[in-house]
Amino acid sequence: MHPYVRPLKQVFEKYADPAKALPMKRYMRDQFEYLGIKSPLQAELHRNFIKEHGLPPLEDLDRICRDLWDLPQREFQYCAASMLGRLEAQLTPEIIPTMEYMITTKSWWDTVDTLASHTVGGLFKKFPKLKSVKLRKWRRSKNLWLRRTTLLFQLGYKQDTDFDLLCELIRENLGSEEFFINKAIGWALRQYAWTNPRAVKKFVKAAKELHPLSRREALKNIGQ
Repeated sequence: MHPYVRPLKQVFEKYADPAKALPMKRYMRDQFEYLGIKSPLQAELHRNFIKEHGLPPLEDLDRICRDLWDLPQREFQYCAASMLGRLEAQLTPEIIPTMEYMITTKSWWDTVDTLASHTVGGLFKKFPKLKSVKLRKWRRSKNLWLRRTTLLFQLGYKQDTDFDLLCELIRENLGSEEFFINKAIGWALRQYAWTNPRAVKKFVKAAKELHPLSRREALKNIGQ
């Protein structure tokens, strides 16, 4: 275990609450173990740890993130995702294998959506060539979480959203019965509707194969 991870692990374990861990585990369909530390306390503990120890150097980030990902309790995966977010402005394309590992391992919406809409989105905006290379692979992947990432990475782009690209990605996933894909389609359209409701309405009207879930989500804030 990386020397940076060991004291972080000790801090979090000190605040473990088994009584809270059980409902947290159930909420995530019993897929992950939990220490039982709610989000506000998690954020405070991590913030205080960083004040004392600083953020890790970029060259150690891959090992630290993987060490945190390998720990059984979900709070440690949240720490890894948060750490990437804090270092987002400094990240380079070399971190992509780490992020791909985090997206495709212990995958669920809670970690994937954070990585997709923040860290991946920021990296793709800063490095367009990287975006082209990875999108070419991820959009055709059999891994639904990589495909979900392609649908969500522009969530924070607003007027910078490449809506033509988003429409292409959505069309490639039409006909899917996978809940997390159809939910992501609706979420991406709903988010862009704040910027361009007319374009979203036009797309939804034309996309006859759009899943009802996606359609409802897309039009939630702008109506029919």
